[in-house]
Parts: sequence; structure tokens; C-alpha cells
Amino acid sequence: MKKNDFTSSISAEISANEAIRKISNVPEWWGITFTGSAQNENDTFSVKMGGDSFFDFTVAALIPGKRVVWIVTDCNMPWYADKKEWANTKLIFDLNENEGVTELKFTHEGLTPDVECYKDCEPGWTHWIQTSLFSYLTSGKGVFRAPTK
Repeated sequence: MKKNDFTSSISAEISANEAIRKISNVPEWWGITFTGSAQNENDTFSVKMGGDSFFDFTVAALIPGKRVVWIVTDCNMPWYADKKEWANTKLIFDLNENEGVTELKFTHEGLTPDVECYKDCEPGWTHWIQTSLFSYLTSGKGVFRAPTK
């Protein structure tokens, strides 16, 4: 993992296993159109954000109470010159539970300041992790907003 990959961290009073269950319930915290399943290792799912955009994922790893890794297997980001900019990047959720509080560190491996979408994806991911996922973990309801683009 490179040092300049996008990361965001939150802590919540929730077990790590419950946090993983909620992370895997993608449409409840990431306000997108969702098809497929993200519940188990090797599951596949697609996310659409409007228009011709899409992101296809495979759950590459799911270690109960510890880690979830999604690989972007294909994508179309029509608003950027490199429409496949997220292809082969990884979304990594690392969890550490201690005395009823779970620390979650999210890393988008491959999303670095030198890629075109960083200026939009950095505030987007900050919202989805810090605000919406945190709210879903603590209150059971995500906080949706309009897409950046």
C-alpha cells in the first residue's frame, strides 16, 4: 500500500463483526444504485451513479471481524479522460475492535492525488465514510447526498 492512497478512519461503538455486516449492506450507506451481493468473499456487485457510469466489484477478502477488500474489476467514469481510472483499484476496510469500540480504517488503494478523479473522489469518500457510513454504524441510517459529478 502506498503512503499517498486515500484513507479515512472512524470509530464507533459497534462490534467489528456487526460493522462488517453493515459495510456489506452497501446501499444503506452509499447512496447509489446497487445490484448483486457484497455479503461473502467472491461475491460480485455493481454500483451505478447515474448516466453511463458504473463500477463492478468483487469481494476479494472478507475476514470476520478484521477486514473487507473489494476490487474494482471494471468501471466507466464518463466524466473523466481515463474512464477506467478505478479499474484494478482496491477498497479496503480494516477493523480493530477494542472494548466494544471498533476502529475502522478505509483505504482506496490506487486513489492518489495524482489521478484525475482525486479532486472529486477525496471529498466524496470523506463524506461516505466520515458521515454516511459512520451514521449507519451508529444510528442505522446513512446520510445521502447528491453525487459529486
